[in-house]
Amino acid sequence: MTKERPKLENLIHAQTTDVEVFQNTVLRPIIKMQHHLLIAFFKSFLHKRKIDFGSLSLENQKSTIKSALEKDIAFKNQIIGCVLGQFSMKEYDMYSKNSSEFNRRIKQIIIKRLQDSILDIS
Repeated sequence: MTKERPKLENLIHAQTTDVEVFQNTVLRPIIKMQHHLLIAFFKSFLHKRKIDFGSLSLENQKSTIKSALEKDIAFKNQIIGCVLGQFSMKEYDMYSKNSSEFNRRIKQIIIKRLQDSILDIS
């Protein structure tokens, strides 16, 4: 099975910054392409920590997702690694110039994506 990055339309405008261009042309398509893998990683995280995700309220489920990516450094780094592993050398060069900002953006996009996919996780 080969994976291909989806093309996301209408995200680049004249006033879009270089960081936003990278986010919308590289990060978002990779994260979308890796969607099922990210859900599997999160399910594994829940299983390893013996968290009964389905029994939590919707607010607690969203909080658990956010907490996992903000407080569990090993898990966050593993998730970020899933994205970085899809970079070309040129993309990695751009990422390495501002890695902390891009890591923050990756984390926020994935938190939102997982929160929007709670039904797939439960």
